[in-house]
Amino acid sequence: MHDLPLADLDAFAAVARERSFRTAARKRGVSASALSEALRRLEARLGVRLLNRTTRSVTPTEAGKRLLERLSPALGEIAGALDQVASERGSPAGTLRLNVPTIVARVILPPLVGRFMKAHPAITLEVTAEDGFIDVLAAGFDAGVRYEERVEKDMIAIPIGPRVQRYITAAAPDYLARHGEPRHPRDLLDHATIRHRFQNGVSLPWEFGEGEMAMNIAPPPAVLANSVDLELGAAVDGLGVIRTFEEFLMPQIEAGRLVRILAAWETSFPGPFLYYAGRRHLPAPVRAFVDFLKSEQRHAGQ
Repeated sequence: MHDLPLADLDAFAAVARERSFRTAARKRGVSASALSEALRRLEARLGVRLLNRTTRSVTPTEAGKRLLERLSPALGEIAGALDQVASERGSPAGTLRLNVPTIVARVILPPLVGRFMKAHPAITLEVTAEDGFIDVLAAGFDAGVRYEERVEKDMIAIPIGPRVQRYITAAAPDYLARHGEPRHPRDLLDHATIRHRFQNGVSLPWEFGEGEMAMNIAPPPAVLANSVDLELGAAVDGLGVIRTFEEFLMPQIEAGRLVRILAAWETSFPGPFLYYAGRRHLPAPVRAFVDFLKSEQRHAGQ
């Protein structure tokens, strides 16, 4: 099996990650039929089905999942080595695929992206914003941004964005006029609240305070959503109390549409990290982004 065509293995990995022949073909600039033929050859050589195909979906079989898990790091090493050689001819080129939380996509990345792309015009940036917890490498991303407790132990992590963030609580003036202002987190059990639900269906309790004052409260939601815009809109419309990233709420607070409450119970936590596999040959776009972030930290005195 050592003479399996690398191109067919690469084609399988692309389709398995995208779970779509059309999407993988579009991103690679080839035809879907070419990828389908490559997969047929590979399955015939191995004597095992790697993908289950229907008219509506493409999903890896158990054998396909195992192969993709072992194959992804190896293909990454090859891509990194080729990118490294190519980058010696000039500025880094290629595609940088990032998976980041919504807060990072909306608040932290925008000021960084402009400076990075101007310094590296040959790089194409693809950003997917989602709040779920996934294996970013197995999903076909080059790197991910997560908060400290979500960084995989076998990955390299470097800071990105502010080193301290906080959760704060707010409500519309109209809501507070009608229902009164809560003075303690436990008061929220008698208030309408607007809570966030992750894509996996989980809605975490609200954490208040720090150290010995720390407590978790799970107040009943009047609105439960996975859309920050909808949640902010509901809070401004006076539908309940909201608690989320300070960066999301401050524009509305400064405009007078929300009022900051429970200030003594705000929670601080470390800012996010970019994490990536510790390969010897990093893809040139990843290496360029890592070097850029380190330079930004030096200039900021972090």
